[in-house]
Amino acid sequence: MQIEEEIQTSNFEDNYQKVVINVTFTYGWLSNLFRCKFEKYNLTQQQFNILRILRGQYPKPATINLLKERMLDKMSDTSRIVDRLVQKGLVSRCTNNKDRRAVDIRISDTGLDILDKMDAEFKIKDYLQNNLTEEEAAKLSELLDKLRG
Repeated sequence: MQIEEEIQTSNFEDNYQKVVINVTFTYGWLSNLFRCKFEKYNLTQQQFNILRILRGQYPKPATINLLKERMLDKMSDTSRIVDRLVQKGLVSRCTNNKDRRAVDIRISDTGLDILDKMDAEFKIKDYLQNNLTEEEAAKLSELLDKLRG
């Protein structure tokens, strides 16, 4: 469905405004599409993002600064998200042996298990391949990279 139909307007200043509205709308659409998958495991999108970053670091620890740099949503309160993941037993926090001011954050076995279950349960490709070919997805990604300059 065209963006004009989705938001029931065709009054755009120009194609630049239209693309910003379309990207914003599509972000919301994708977030809603995956929200139920995250909720099944009592996770938010930001918590899932941190778990994925930590799994990529595993077995090495990460710092809050490293997580902030790699987060998809740069406005997230990373410390608070990590605190919630610690409470859920999905990550651990401990003082860095070399720098006592730094805190090491590691994904727990429980966190790794949840990601494994989620990986087996759904693939992003399954939701998008009916609307985009592999080549179209690559081109769209390329255009989004170009947009960010």
